[in-house]
Amino acid sequence: MRSSIKENKVYIIIAFFILIVIILAVILSNNLEKPAQIPSKILEQNGWTEDIFERDIKNELLSDYCSYTYKNNNLSYPAYVTVTSRKTLFMMSEDGLIDETNTLIKEQSKQGLIIDESTKITGKRVILNGEHETKYVIYNGTDNSSGYVENIKIIGETWNCGVSGSSIICIGVAQITDYLHDKPGIVLDHWKKIVKDKEGTFGIDKYMGNNGLLFNVECH
Repeated sequence: MRSSIKENKVYIIIAFFILIVIILAVILSNNLEKPAQIPSKILEQNGWTEDIFERDIKNELLSDYCSYTYKNNNLSYPAYVTVTSRKTLFMMSEDGLIDETNTLIKEQSKQGLIIDESTKITGKRVILNGEHETKYVIYNGTDNSSGYVENIKIIGETWNCGVSGSSIICIGVAQITDYLHDKPGIVLDHWKKIVKDKEGTFGIDKYMGNNGLLFNVECH
């Protein structure tokens, strides 16, 4: 009887040890080895650069987070793109990702950006690597941070990357007016660089090309 009890204790200890090993293996495999980013050659073609001072990396026990910010460095028509990767034990659902993307877009109001929700456009497209169908949402809005009311366009695009096991959220913002310097009219050049793709998803011909910034995001 005592021998049986001892054997049971041994089995329990072994099972507990195996469970600990499995948990540690899952946690260690959760590292974000290759965060999503825009290739340097695509940035160079578009005249953009990464703002290294805005790079944000967080490594926690059960999740990893990495965000890159890219800018066009144009004072008259500033634009930027953020590419954020998140890796947790369980990837978010696609609906959950687009909801979080919308939340992040609306939080831009803290930086002086006002989103016109009545202009909301949603859809799907396949990015360059052909492996990921993304969901996107687009808004028009205004930027009051300069003291002038400038018109902007903003896009949020998201997908889950099964290869890297990470969730990707991209946000692109482009100012399309420059009333500060008394320049009338709408300038969409920088917006086009953010959203264009080979299918012309956002406007045939004018928005067609293989070197769009978000179209070329690499996530694995």
